[in-house]
Amino acid sequence: MRVFAVSDVHLDYEENRLWLSSLSDLDYRSDVLILAGDISDEIKLIEWCFISLQSKFLKVFFVPGNHDLWVNRNQGMTSFDKFHFLMRLAKEHQICTEAYHHGPLSIVPLLGWYDFSFGLPSEQLLQTWVDFRACQWPDTMTAADITAHFLNLNQSLLSVQNDVVISFSHFVPRIDLMPDYIPARYRYVYPVLGSAGLDKQARQLHARRHLHVYGHSHVNRGVTVENIEYINNAFGYPSEQNISRKQLLCIYEQ
Repeated sequence: MRVFAVSDVHLDYEENRLWLSSLSDLDYRSDVLILAGDISDEIKLIEWCFISLQSKFLKVFFVPGNHDLWVNRNQGMTSFDKFHFLMRLAKEHQICTEAYHHGPLSIVPLLGWYDFSFGLPSEQLLQTWVDFRACQWPDTMTAADITAHFLNLNQSLLSVQNDVVISFSHFVPRIDLMPDYIPARYRYVYPVLGSAGLDKQARQLHARRHLHVYGHSHVNRGVTVENIEYINNAFGYPSEQNISRKQLLCIYEQ
């Protein structure tokens, strides 16, 4: 059994849909896929993605990303409503959103959001970041409250221990995973990349070997920090040819 990872497939783009459709119907029948968020904000595309991938892989794991929780095309829904809807939709299509154990391997999904632990948002970010308009949260909740809500949902998973643990989140668990070569003009988005609380939770999992898959940044890389192997394999937007691999990545073989 091989474990593949990808995130940020953004199926709103035809090129990305064609890539997903072209994945072999036979080559991955004994393998699992970690899909680390950002399929689309369109429910029909998310469901199509679930059906397509479930038919190609032995098992598919999923956590929602920020784009998945946009509700500007889902009138009457809050982003919490959409989160719960997507969890039910995943279950309906046999997509795994819970911890999974296969012999010496455990796969653990970690929900999250961003809480500005990576920096305070600038006026530029407040004006341009689409989540601030496309997501709908209770008026009384701050970004830190939203993050705390999702992190709290992970609590029951944090006692997992095994020889190999692969945890995964959509959001970036630590800001030092961003490479030094990122130009300063793009770093204004750092406050909305993730939460240091995610990394604290990941480090409560115990393993001889621990891998953590994340997405959201669209900057593909693999780096080991304090004994955790961090992997980002974002498919990204069609224009992002230099920072995305544009293919599945096998991260483990059992």
